[in-house]
Amino acid sequence: MTAAMAALPGVDIVKVSSSVAGRVESGGRFCERGCVKCAPVSLALRSDGSSSCQRSECSSSPLSSSCGNAMFPSTVSFGRGKSGSGVAAKGLASTVAILMEERGSSYGHERSRESKLLENFRDVIPLLEYQNALSSQSRPAAEDVDLRVVEDLPTLGEDDQLWLMMREEARWDSIKEPALASYLYSTILSHRTLERALAFHLGNKLSSNTLLSTQLFSLLNDTFMEDAGIRRAIREDIKAVKERDPACVTYSHCLLNFKGFLSCQAHRVAHRLWNQGRHSLALAIQSRVSEVFHVDIHPAAKIGSGILFDHATGLVVGETCTIGNNVSILHHVTLGGTGAVGGDRHPKIGDGVLIGAGAIILGNITIGAGAKIGAGSIVLIDVPPHTTAVGNPARIVGGKQKPVKLKEIPGETMDQTSYIKDWSDYVI
Repeated sequence: MTAAMAALPGVDIVKVSSSVAGRVESGGRFCERGCVKCAPVSLALRSDGSSSCQRSECSSSPLSSSCGNAMFPSTVSFGRGKSGSGVAAKGLASTVAILMEERGSSYGHERSRESKLLENFRDVIPLLEYQNALSSQSRPAAEDVDLRVVEDLPTLGEDDQLWLMMREEARWDSIKEPALASYLYSTILSHRTLERALAFHLGNKLSSNTLLSTQLFSLLNDTFMEDAGIRRAIREDIKAVKERDPACVTYSHCLLNFKGFLSCQAHRVAHRLWNQGRHSLALAIQSRVSEVFHVDIHPAAKIGSGILFDHATGLVVGETCTIGNNVSILHHVTLGGTGAVGGDRHPKIGDGVLIGAGAIILGNITIGAGAKIGAGSIVLIDVPPHTTAVGNPARIVGGKQKPVKLKEIPGETMDQTSYIKDWSDYVI
């Protein structure tokens, strides 16, 4: 395993010297499982590869033996480039003392000159993600380090460039905003796969007093890893959000903060459970998604990939609804039925469709591929492919006989106002 770290602005990590096995002195007190309050310190000290926290607050128990047998660098040198003079922190105990003192612990010895200088580099800690042995090989100078990927690529997945990019984004965010370092470490940097990070984040979001985050994490992660179609759809959804929504500044921002994306991925899990006959659990997830994200999608609804639920608040998708690929839907959209009649009673949305905010589409009707539904429209009949329907009730721009045909895919371009002059002469 190759030890590597990202170079930091203004501070270059120029050497990680040989690693040795060692035990923390008996006076050390750490959270045995590595809770978020201690992260990234206690998580970095674990040697069994586990990064999931099972505790709500720090434990006063001594460091577990598994942590005590971890491999730690005996000396870490900091400087500027190849010619910079290094300042060494001798031994693990002095380093731990600094970190624990910063978190209000009573553990710690009189800080040496080296320890005080090392404390200036505490923002580097989120980058110390290796929990096993650090390589004894010498590493290149900081100016020679490629910032794109500094991890164990075979472990992370060489082909998952999107996930590697998201980790890099989170790493830089943790440097720029130290207050978010523990949060970013626990949600992104401590996980080896996108699926595991998403399962961890969704599990925490959807958990309740009676539906535990650990249970949800196992369920979500297992479902993701068992279904290649879901894994592919997750990545296509992230890319769709980043490409179509200018408010999405990074891929990691989508994963962490976009409830439309999160609710869609939770639905994918609920839909798989529904198809397996596990209706009670699927409906429980639907209920939690509705409560947390204010998005109500029936588990039986079929949704394609490359989906953007922009803002997503108030979105309702009925049981027999079908949504194609590369569809964009804004907030307060209803894809509903027309009454209490059962059976196939909800809309069928084709590929590449754009549905504006507040639109209501009712009944077992078809919205053709590449069509556009204007904001606030009420649609009760079929809409032909590559046309625009606007109004209450909705009418086709250009008329039913000679409708204006859209040349581009509105679900991808997000163009909501073209041809409006052909539909209305309304002025203010």
